[in-house]
Amino acid sequence: MENHNHHNHQENQVTQPAQMKGHAGHHSPNPPMHQTGHDHHAMMIADFRKRFYIVLILTIPIMLISPMIQQFMGVNWQFFGSSYLLLALSSVVFFYGGWPFLTGWMEEIKARNPGMMFLIGFAVTVAYIYSVAIVFGLQGMDFFWELATLILIMLLGHWIEMKSVAGASKELELLVQLMPAEAHLVMSDVIHEVKTDTLKANDVILVKPGEKVAADGIVSEGESYLNESMLTGESKPVKKSTGDKVIAGAINGNGAIKVNVSHAAKDSYLSHVIKLVDDAQKSKSKTQLLADQAARWLTLIAIVAGLVTFFYWYLTGQSLVFAMERMVTVIVICCPHALGLAVPLVVAKSTALSAKHGLLIKNRTAFENSRKISTIVFDKTGTLTVGKFEVSKIVALQSGLTENEIIRLAAALEQKSEHPIATGILKKAKDTAIPIPVTDNFNAITGKGVEATVEGKKVLVVSPGYLTENNITLPERFTANATETVVFVLVNNELAGYIALSDEIRPESADAIKTLADNKIKSILLTGDNAKVAKSVSETLGMDSFMAEVLPHQKLEKIKELQSKGEFVAMTGDGVNDAPALAQANVGIAVGSGSDIAAETAGIILVNSNPKDVVSLILFGKATYRKMIQNLIWATGYNVIALPLAAGVLYNWGILLSPAAGAVLMTVSTVVVAINASLLKVK
Repeated sequence: MENHNHHNHQENQVTQPAQMKGHAGHHSPNPPMHQTGHDHHAMMIADFRKRFYIVLILTIPIMLISPMIQQFMGVNWQFFGSSYLLLALSSVVFFYGGWPFLTGWMEEIKARNPGMMFLIGFAVTVAYIYSVAIVFGLQGMDFFWELATLILIMLLGHWIEMKSVAGASKELELLVQLMPAEAHLVMSDVIHEVKTDTLKANDVILVKPGEKVAADGIVSEGESYLNESMLTGESKPVKKSTGDKVIAGAINGNGAIKVNVSHAAKDSYLSHVIKLVDDAQKSKSKTQLLADQAARWLTLIAIVAGLVTFFYWYLTGQSLVFAMERMVTVIVICCPHALGLAVPLVVAKSTALSAKHGLLIKNRTAFENSRKISTIVFDKTGTLTVGKFEVSKIVALQSGLTENEIIRLAAALEQKSEHPIATGILKKAKDTAIPIPVTDNFNAITGKGVEATVEGKKVLVVSPGYLTENNITLPERFTANATETVVFVLVNNELAGYIALSDEIRPESADAIKTLADNKIKSILLTGDNAKVAKSVSETLGMDSFMAEVLPHQKLEKIKELQSKGEFVAMTGDGVNDAPALAQANVGIAVGSGSDIAAETAGIILVNSNPKDVVSLILFGKATYRKMIQNLIWATGYNVIALPLAAGVLYNWGILLSPAAGAVLMTVSTVVVAINASLLKVK
């Protein structure tokens, strides 16, 4: 009998995630959580847009008054005080338009972590101070038009990029928006409109046709079809009637239902999902740490390259203005912005997208490692099979005992369990309207079954393994076909009878195993069930091998055994009795309904018990990793080519980039990275 344990599900208390923090200079690629976070992000986008348009208006007269632009155009529009007007307009652009970069620069200096803001702040400040010195008597050509266009393009770049970041995060916002703000609370047949976050356990709410369910709970009245696709990835509406669980955020079909609330909104399945996604987006994986390190190095290279460029040109006889222009261009073009966003944007997109498809990523590294999986170990019940055991045979072995009596005694012991076998026995008792007696001295025998006292008799419901261990011989008339799971009933230590239950293989299982084989990934069945059942299921699905009659504590050893052979192992299990094995596996995948979201030891949780989701997860893990690598290659490759151009390597051939052109290239590289991240899809 498979892992026949009796356990309490302890609800995991998860608080609502904190809202996103940010400021006008530094913006996190992590998506906003609540409306306040969303408003903050929108305000930052609006702030950059406003600064851009004001700077754009000021840049036109700055360009027209600039002596260098007038030289290009062959005109002379200088007038008394024009240089001071130029200084005044440029000062507004520098302090107002450059404010986000200047404050960001100061913060990076304070944090001793120079990055993009440090480089931009440094570049625009050098350009501004030098140009001010020209106005007050230093010989040379001012830099004001370069400064204005540089700030203008940096503001545009940030505005575009922040919109892209918001786009990459919008799937999570959609999840947040699934929770309706208000609910219809039913109190002695009077309906009150209340805020969703005020609901508590045992409240009764009415869900009208077409509305979203406001809280997790159990249907107490009515029936309807609910669309849970945004929460579980299950595309077909699911029928819900009295006694069925419903999830907050699911969309009700055309029937009105009353729901008995299970817990407060902050503990709802949807809140757990939002918290998980937010945590996963904030957690850094190895790839991201690598990108952060590369961005730090690029910042240092930019500063050194800028200074080397300045001294090279100045000491080889070029003018001070030329040397400074080259330095500013090098520093701007080397901003590690694209590199800094290469991974976080993909992370934001992938975690939110996977949550929409019922794949909840708790551990970023486990998710990225899913591309390395060489062997998947499947727990049988509820993953490859439907997990709904139905009684197929009842055999009484003692004279005077009826089939109904065997079911009655077994059901008495099983009424405290949620195990699929227990559910099957209880269903049979309910269908035949057998009254179930109470039990005393109840005890679970780990991995073997249960025991208790019923009406003064010691009753056990156990697996074949228990009989073998205790040298109890199987009855002569014992027969079970290859797909049946058998439990034995002992009364006062004597074999009283047995119950055979069968579990149907999921229609999606064969496809999932085939896709894994096509991707050169081995599939192994691991079960507490007998070898005949395991062999039958394994062969029917075309799996590589099976391990049968494995007790919960032995699962861990089996995983270690595979790892010692050099396999990169993923384990799928229900997250409760499989916890040690899930923790030991290279990638632990907990499979189960929303109530099991607190499967602490697993790195990834699949909301549906569909084996196809395991395949989707691996393929999506590979696609996500590819996107990260593509972005990193683009972001670093762009710098390798752009830096020498900015430094003036092709100056003798007449090719020279202005600081504004450098800023355009830097912006383009960032936008390319953002667009590439947004193209990520779950197959």
